[in-house]
Amino acid sequence: MKVILYQPQIPQNTGNIARTCSVTNSELILVKPLGFSTANRHLKRAGLDYWEDINVTLIDDLFTYLHCLENQEVHFYFFSSHASSAYSEIMFKSNDILIFGSETKGVSEEFWKEWPEKFYTIPMSSSSRCLNLSNAVSIVLYEGLRQQNFLIL
Repeated sequence: MKVILYQPQIPQNTGNIARTCSVTNSELILVKPLGFSTANRHLKRAGLDYWEDINVTLIDDLFTYLHCLENQEVHFYFFSSHASSAYSEIMFKSNDILIFGSETKGVSEEFWKEWPEKFYTIPMSSSSRCLNLSNAVSIVLYEGLRQQNFLIL
């Protein structure tokens, strides 16, 4: 599976997600601009020595990237606290792409307009704003792996 972080802002979250991707054999894709330098010591510290064991790709344009996938047998899903369908409704496959928005802005409106049916949420208390990004990635990624009986680990 692949995890895409759309314009992440907090290096510690990205480092934690990199660590999760490393232990799950998942690819990490970061969409620019990033809110930090990839040389940032907080990013390195949060990811510990897992950075060496992970495939990380930087891309400039998520919209174009996703349009290039439309003729392939790849499914992608967005995760947002504003969506109405629960992530547990997805029947995950090993080549799925999980897309998470920026900690401060989510994903831009163009994605909502183009693919409204691909947005899912992690249910939580209505009085809460959102989950921490690295926790959200872990919840969804591990559900996808669970559905596949953890065969790709």
